[in-house]
Amino acid sequence: MAAKSPKLSLACTILILSHKLSFASASCFTSIISFGDSIADTGNAPYLSPESGRPPFYTLPPYGETFFNHPTGRCSDGRLIIDFIAEEFELPFVAPFLQGGRNGNVNSTSFRDGANFAVVGATALEDSFFDERGVTVPLANVSLVAQLRWFNQFLSKICPTTSSDCKGFIETSLVLVGEIGGNDYNHALLGGIKEAEVRSFVPHVVNIIGSAITELINLGAVTLMVPGNFPIGCSSAYLTYFLSENQDDYEPATGCIKWLNRFAQYHNDLLKKELARIRELHPHTTIIYADYYNAVMDLYRSPIEHGFAGGALGACCGGGGPYNCNLTVHCGYPPSNTCDDPSLYVNWDGMHFTEAAYKWIALGLLKGPYTTPPLSTVCPALISSSHGRLYHPM
Repeated sequence: MAAKSPKLSLACTILILSHKLSFASASCFTSIISFGDSIADTGNAPYLSPESGRPPFYTLPPYGETFFNHPTGRCSDGRLIIDFIAEEFELPFVAPFLQGGRNGNVNSTSFRDGANFAVVGATALEDSFFDERGVTVPLANVSLVAQLRWFNQFLSKICPTTSSDCKGFIETSLVLVGEIGGNDYNHALLGGIKEAEVRSFVPHVVNIIGSAITELINLGAVTLMVPGNFPIGCSSAYLTYFLSENQDDYEPATGCIKWLNRFAQYHNDLLKKELARIRELHPHTTIIYADYYNAVMDLYRSPIEHGFAGGALGACCGGGGPYNCNLTVHCGYPPSNTCDDPSLYVNWDGMHFTEAAYKWIALGLLKGPYTTPPLSTVCPALISSSHGRLYHPM
């Protein structure tokens, strides 16, 4: 009998141990503060959409159907990575900053468990960068710089009289900086800009992320988690846009586009170097790299073993075609179609993942090997959580 595949053993172990994310106490943090794009937005974007005209796709069914039973502004059928992280730390889902209104009417009570500043479509870089290079940003953009301005506005309202209160709030929070930067490349690559030019964006994107981390540390952040980019060559949208008859363009084991995944790895390599640089400057701050790339690559390499019988590359909800992705017919708008069971699919709508996939990614971060330093060393309570069901790769 052949030896067990390490990937298969890992998948089976997580499946057995974590059929449900019903975590026990792991209260290392009192709140979560989040920045980013649609991977983390829990409902800010709908507050920014025009009151007239066609509603945004993420405010329409079938978005939200799996867990919430209605759209919430999340770009998935259910929960996101940030939601599973919140559940792990026994915190409520992180409230979108704009639920206090467009003017940010907040108070210390309504956001005592944290606040989410992430927005669908957000970029790390500001609009002027893209304007100068002829890149169209299709949505109302709230860049990472703008999100930090929101955060400072937020702080001035929840602790207007003393900065020490804010410092305590931030010190005991898990601060999620991203995923951010993906849209800086999406808008350009899917808008026809050549790879070589878009590759030149990467140092600018990473520098902005580094500056944001430094600003947050100066404001009092002690524990920050910074995700890298996903393997975009496996995205249904990219597979559709860059469809090729040349089989050498694709990875044999996954069917993903090689050069796009190399691009994502280039971003991640520069980001890890930037994080190492900041760690040296701030040795008493914990900066965790979240390896989204390899966490989700497990699913692309062996979707069936992870329970994704519908496959990893085709979208559950989309407008048809080889990957059920039509860049002019988005999920939520007719005549798009939706699969019967999203839990059998990795990809949700061409660009985003299903709740089931986000759950696996979250488990890989919380219980698995996809954080550096390991999250369990930052929060030892993770080791004994999940009602004693430990994560033991075999």
